[in-house]
Amino acid sequence: LQIGNLGLLLLWHILHLFVSIWYFLLGLAYVLQSYLISGGVLKSYKALNLGKLRCLAIVIESEEAYQTSKVIELLRWLEAIGVKRVCLYDTEGVLKKSKEAILNKLKNASEFKVLSSAYEDLVDQNHMALEFLSFSDGKEAVTKAANLLFVKYLKLAKSVGDHEAKIFTEPNMDEALKAISCRGPDPDLLLVYGPARCHLGFPAWRIRYTEIVHMGQLKSMRYGSLIKAIYRFTTVRQNYGK
Repeated sequence: LQIGNLGLLLLWHILHLFVSIWYFLLGLAYVLQSYLISGGVLKSYKALNLGKLRCLAIVIESEEAYQTSKVIELLRWLEAIGVKRVCLYDTEGVLKKSKEAILNKLKNASEFKVLSSAYEDLVDQNHMALEFLSFSDGKEAVTKAANLLFVKYLKLAKSVGDHEAKIFTEPNMDEALKAISCRGPDPDLLLVYGPARCHLGFPAWRIRYTEIVHMGQLKSMRYGSLIKAIYRFTTVRQNYGK
């Protein structure tokens, strides 16, 4: 019995070694490909169809969002690529607090705010428009939209005399969010920087058909990896949604 247990333990260590080697080789290949893309060796990655990428969202874990220099470097890469609209998000609002420092370092960037539902016409194509969001913005938007729908229902009930239970649908909430100027453009692609493989509370109503890609930690970001993520998105055919 003891020999059998030792055999199983040895087998587990061998499997663990093979898996570790496999992931190491995958990581090595990923880094090598990133450098090849950055160096322009892989020609196919030079042709980016940015017409499909109308809005890009960058979600950064709040602890890493304090790395302002890295955030600025990332935005400069996006500016060089030709991305015109970027939404920056972190849960605790660190990026919003660093807004002035970020904008001062980027010559061709300006803050973008939703002033009406016609946000497509508000973007200056000669500058990169930056939107700054945090988790509190999403909570505040939902509260204001719900209050607007409630007031609207009360007025309707008093004028018509209809006191039946009202069911609010997704289009109702969407319309309310636009009415309070909290319904910005839906990101086509969302890149997550940080250890967590999730959107970290980014407003859910804006990512119904958004492609989400985990990019690893901000301190380990690579230009080639950024190009690859955007290239893969632009070459994928979307058969539903927008």
